[in-house]
Amino acid sequence: MSLKTTFNLSKQQLRVTAMMILMLFCYGYIFAAGYDFNKLATLAQQRYGEEARGDILQLEQLVSQLKSAPDAEKLAKINHFFNQKIMFADDIDVWGQSDYWASPLESIGRQAGDCEDFSIAKYIFLKAAGVSNDKLRLTYVRASYMYHNQLTVRAHMVLSYYATPQSEPLILDNLVPNISLASARKDLSPIFSFNDKGLWVGNSSKPKSDPQTNLSKWRDVLTRMQTDGLE
Repeated sequence: MSLKTTFNLSKQQLRVTAMMILMLFCYGYIFAAGYDFNKLATLAQQRYGEEARGDILQLEQLVSQLKSAPDAEKLAKINHFFNQKIMFADDIDVWGQSDYWASPLESIGRQAGDCEDFSIAKYIFLKAAGVSNDKLRLTYVRASYMYHNQLTVRAHMVLSYYATPQSEPLILDNLVPNISLASARKDLSPIFSFNDKGLWVGNSSKPKSDPQTNLSKWRDVLTRMQTDGLE
């Protein structure tokens, strides 16, 4: 074997070794951050079947691809994924309850959910893709729209993204596919927002209280997500 051949093999071995280390690092990062996709895929298959498992594996691949992407790309692709995978439906039709906050696994398994379920799923997997928790808030709003030629107002939830604490947020919504600045959504009036670290009232820039203490449904869904292998 020539010296050149030996050198080429050594370079190939180095590439393989580097790739293996990178793969182990990426897996370790996802798992250490609280996202056990292997467990999530197994539970999806056990509870909902092969299609749900396939959706989880597709989501895992997307999250992995987005790790080094800019936030704008992460927002666009995660928003699109869930808007396409989940059909809007009221809780009473999906769960037989008037108000139920589903985990992402439940929403993907049922392929249906309401505004809270869309927002929770986007929040969780944007964090998995590397978006800082400090930039994300689940936001309750009053949504105004025309229904049978009459102006109607109802409670609605969206996901808000803040590039900086002082930035105008971008709005991710299951009803409007395009991500837009909050000022462009004249149909929405914020009431309060929260993530797993704080709760904000109105347009306040400082958190007011602990969301898990004040929002029992948020506390409950966080517990279910931890059981599923999330958070």
